[in-house]
Amino acid sequence: MSIFEILWLVVLAVYLFAIYMPRLSRYKRLKKKQQHFRAVDVLLDFSAWLFWQVIPLVYIFSNWLDFANYSLPDWLGWAGCVLFAASLGLYASAYRELGENWSPRLEVLESQQLVTTGVYRHMRHPVYAAMWLWSLAQPLLLHNWIAGFGLLVAFVPLYLLRMPREEEMMVEHFGQAYKDYIEESGRLIPHFWNRPRG
Repeated sequence: MSIFEILWLVVLAVYLFAIYMPRLSRYKRLKKKQQHFRAVDVLLDFSAWLFWQVIPLVYIFSNWLDFANYSLPDWLGWAGCVLFAASLGLYASAYRELGENWSPRLEVLESQQLVTTGVYRHMRHPVYAAMWLWSLAQPLLLHNWIAGFGLLVAFVPLYLLRMPREEEMMVEHFGQAYKDYIEESGRLIPHFWNRPRG
């Protein structure tokens, strides 16, 4: 097991047990107002999860995927570690700011509020941005065409199909407030030059 595979395991454990699971347990107690997810969302979520967490574990703990291995210089692995750390930090910050407004699905919660503070001050979708960073870091850490690049391949259609629907849902629920927020913030790249109104 390489140092980069060990680091991948550590970061996954930190994400799951320190960031995701505590938020999920709170989410389960919240009332849902409107659900917008469809059967295709379940398929997209499952595919992303499979290549995000399951396939990499198969690669690390077995030799089943060794036929698809490649090698990279160590400096690219360390560059992947920087992206990985940025992804984890962005996840932690976004989940903290969302608080009780976080949902793993495309839905509106009964107590939903528009969050425009912290990392959301300049970026509307830091959770997706964090997943992009993770998707780019993974092939630099896990040197396998399936375990490394599978997440990127699975995440692209999830992002492209879900992002427009998510923004439509937010406009429908928050109206002009969200339209103003769109003008004042970047989708994935922060607009540091803009300041939210009042």
